[in-house]
Amino acid sequence: MRYLQVVLYILITSVPLFAQEQPPAKVVVSEITTQNVAENKAFIGFLYYDRISQVSSEVAGLVQAIQIREGDHVKKGDPMVQLNTDILDKEIAISETRIQQTDIRIKNAEKNYMRLQDLFKKEAASEKTYDDAYFTYQDLIKDKETAEKNLEKLLIEKRKSVIRAPFDGIVLTKSVDKGDWVQQGKELVRVGSEKDFFVKVPIAENLLRYVKVGEQVTVLINAFNKELAGKVIGIDPSADPKTKNIFLKIKTAYPDNGAENMSATVYVPVSEKKELKIIPRDALVKFQGKDFVYTVKEGKAAILPVNIITYLGNNIGADNPYFMPGMMVVVDGNERLRPDQPVVIVGEK
Repeated sequence: MRYLQVVLYILITSVPLFAQEQPPAKVVVSEITTQNVAENKAFIGFLYYDRISQVSSEVAGLVQAIQIREGDHVKKGDPMVQLNTDILDKEIAISETRIQQTDIRIKNAEKNYMRLQDLFKKEAASEKTYDDAYFTYQDLIKDKETAEKNLEKLLIEKRKSVIRAPFDGIVLTKSVDKGDWVQQGKELVRVGSEKDFFVKVPIAENLLRYVKVGEQVTVLINAFNKELAGKVIGIDPSADPKTKNIFLKIKTAYPDNGAENMSATVYVPVSEKKELKIIPRDALVKFQGKDFVYTVKEGKAAILPVNIITYLGNNIGADNPYFMPGMMVVVDGNERLRPDQPVVIVGEK
């Protein structure tokens, strides 16, 4: 009996609490518009680099230093691999010394030639002696030219001992390490160009009629749930022989921590354009895995399901008949709203 009295007391004292309405929520609203757009669907593609350089060495040598690791971002001209140049440096020094020695010999030969030239004019020297002095002088000039070209060749070899990034990109693979001996033409590093980063996505051939080169599409990097703007820049000229699918080439910004062959979802047009209600994506709320929006009706929140036909960047297109142009939907403050909760509109976007 005592227990029943306690329960009745709790119920009676609690009635005012349940009877109280939820406090008004402050919300910001936005207006629904209409637009002629195509329906789109999600297709799974993969990320890839359209421009990849398999960087190799133009000279043989011993690897002295590695300045990069796989996954590193590099700028054009950045040093990646350094070959040892100890022997080459000695050859360069010897070549420079030989040029200096030849310069001394040229000066001496020139003086001798000029002296004999005066004597020959005065018929005080034989023609043979004069010719020998001239040819010796000319021969030394040619020797210097040869030595300078040899030095130039050695300097080129030294420059090529530093293997540099061919463009701005990311190091995909590194197949060499310090202490390795590399042969001319051996692939050392594989670099992908960040400026040539694309998504390749297969679609059925009968959908190709709805896709136009230059059209904007939405790309979702699945690993990070990150949405990026994409643009159709090309269509592969060859279909898959088994599925008959056609591959679209989508240009998009390089995502942080993006990786070759990572998956991406691309929303591709699959119908002719039709009139849809355009709703800001900020208005969407999830409930049990489905999409809803809140409108304001007689000062209270009213929840309505949304049938998303297409994604349009920061908006979506829906075909629900109860959405009308000019209808207001809640875009800020909708996260904690409940149906029939009083609301106060404090702004409009």
